[in-house]
Amino acid sequence: MIDKGRLYRPFFFAVKSRNSSLSLTSDMTKKYTVTAALPYANGPLHLGHVAGVYLPADTFVRFQRMNDADVLFVCGSDEHGAAITLRAKKEGVSPREIVDKYHNLIGQAFSDFGIEFDVYDRTSSDIHHETSSDFFKTLNAKNKFIQKSSEQYYDEDYNQFLADRYITGTCPKCQSKDAYGDQCEKCGSDLSPTDLIDPVSTLSGKLPVIRKTSHWFLPMDQHEKWLKDWITKGILDGEQQHDPKAWRNQVTGQCMSWIDGGLKPRAMTRDLDWGVKVPLPEGEGKVLYVWLDAPIGYISATKKWAAENNKNWEDYWLKKNAGDRKLVHFIGKDNIVFHAIIFPIILKDHGDFILPDNVPASEFLNLEGDKFSTSRNWAVWLHEYIADYPDKTDELRYVLTSIAPESKDAEFTWKDYQSRINSELADVFGNFVNRTVVLTNKYYVGLVPEQGQLTKQDQDVLDEVNNACSRIHDLILKYKLREAQSEMMRIARSGNKYLADNEPWKLIKIDAGRVETIMSVALEITRCLSIAAMPFLPNTAQRLQRFLNIEAKKWSDLLTSKLVAGTKINQAEILFKKIDDEFVELEVQKLSEKSKQTSKFPPMKETIDFETFQKMDLRMGKILTAEKVKKADKLLQLTVDTGIDTRTVVSGIAQHYAPEEVVGKTVLVLLNLAPRKIRGVESQGMILMAENEEGVLSFLETEKEFLHGQSVS
Repeated sequence: MIDKGRLYRPFFFAVKSRNSSLSLTSDMTKKYTVTAALPYANGPLHLGHVAGVYLPADTFVRFQRMNDADVLFVCGSDEHGAAITLRAKKEGVSPREIVDKYHNLIGQAFSDFGIEFDVYDRTSSDIHHETSSDFFKTLNAKNKFIQKSSEQYYDEDYNQFLADRYITGTCPKCQSKDAYGDQCEKCGSDLSPTDLIDPVSTLSGKLPVIRKTSHWFLPMDQHEKWLKDWITKGILDGEQQHDPKAWRNQVTGQCMSWIDGGLKPRAMTRDLDWGVKVPLPEGEGKVLYVWLDAPIGYISATKKWAAENNKNWEDYWLKKNAGDRKLVHFIGKDNIVFHAIIFPIILKDHGDFILPDNVPASEFLNLEGDKFSTSRNWAVWLHEYIADYPDKTDELRYVLTSIAPESKDAEFTWKDYQSRINSELADVFGNFVNRTVVLTNKYYVGLVPEQGQLTKQDQDVLDEVNNACSRIHDLILKYKLREAQSEMMRIARSGNKYLADNEPWKLIKIDAGRVETIMSVALEITRCLSIAAMPFLPNTAQRLQRFLNIEAKKWSDLLTSKLVAGTKINQAEILFKKIDDEFVELEVQKLSEKSKQTSKFPPMKETIDFETFQKMDLRMGKILTAEKVKKADKLLQLTVDTGIDTRTVVSGIAQHYAPEEVVGKTVLVLLNLAPRKIRGVESQGMILMAENEEGVLSFLETEKEFLHGQSVS
């Protein structure tokens, strides 16, 4: 039984550990400007984006704020660049309509998921255009650019120069067939459109021609020496600016691969009509390169936030005001060189800005054995997950952090999602908390029991908890968030094992006094868990603290927010519901069906039997004459030699082929199609064509020469 005369004495045993001291102040830096890569406003967010960039950034920021750091957390929509205009062309709308749609969708998804940006802006804003223009003019006035003419690919069908994502081809270094005009995403190589093998315009699908144009180039080759010292040694202008050992290997490796391969001047402008206009008279018809203006978006967003919150934006970016402030960029590996080479060059050339202290870039997350693919809809979209499971955001946070691709590619599967929730969150974390709170309510009517004499086992488990908390602190500061969360789970495992080893539900019958101490230790572990979980599982941490009837918001509360004997706690609730096999099967099925539904190609028509197919008479025919059908812009009237007769066929190909282009071609003809009149001309058959996703038609031709009238089967 509980001793009512001893109820209100606080207990402080967690800080009496023999072998540990809780780490709270190992990092003296208290000022951070943290950025998360600006997502392209051309589609929604999928779990790959979240796991690689936004969740680790949010976790890091939450922890820093728990330590009273002055943190500015900045993000926003990247609304310029080829990806936006290509999406707009595909959907037949303006770029503005695209960015408005997805800016709102992405921003709401972040909010619903609990990503706590101080400001989420957009690069189409007036303040961004002004900031980017001023940046360009400052650099130009300092002669940091080289203006020169160069030969670039040009699409004559669309009257447009091709750069970046407007042109694709084979990478000359890794032979990937999906390389873009500025970068190969597979090997990370810096490319120019003219480097591509077999280049193709993404607009027309055709081989482009070469034309001359003029642009402003950043002479990156002039910056190799200081970049190498800064990246590998942390030395900037003769002083130690950062710890190079704290940078991830893939960041340093990719940067040095670029530098060792020889940096080249890179065009900072583009021949486009969507983006930040080049603010010079001779820049008519040109915009800033998206990787010049997009990182500046962090600065313009800061300006907006500062104006709205009565702050000075210069305190967060300029050397003269920032002091020991650290600039940290959370990004994916495909953005490494832009944040660790190009943007630092621009900042240094400007002369007034701090440079990144760290660029914690993640590798890629795959999905169910395949890459995330927006075009194939092979993705789990964040906004759809939240709509379906609004009460499972912490579960998703936990799973994504557990598999975070910090140093190598990782994979999300629904089966693994189920396993981690069931065997870790439910069976370990949830089970420990539920046992502790339920037994306290059962044995002591919800009153925190008095601490008795601690045994070696009691002290050992408290040491384990303290050590885990210290490791969490140190690991987060090293951007090892995956390991840090494992240490958080270690606390729950230690508590679960402690209760299982001591079996207070059995011991209560023979040694009630000992059970009081056991339960007080278990409650203390639960209290520490509620604080340690805050960066990773914020909603769960709040629920835990409601169970315990405490309020702890700071990391230092591990030492100060002690439970007091006699304090009334609340009833327990199930923290994590288990995921059944049906849930997994449903999600895998949904994924497969969505991918099929959104194929860029038409769906398969109704199945036919072989006998029906045999009824089709397909033959090779030669076009003898061709002329346009009067008052019909799309139609050509063809005379076709089928080998067995000469007949008239009307075909809707006039917008793709001139009459003189088709005469003499051997083509595939459906011979036994019932005749029908089209614009007054009787068509006796059909020419078979192929159509790509842009609606461009092409004849189906044989590899070898065949006689007219030859059957096709």
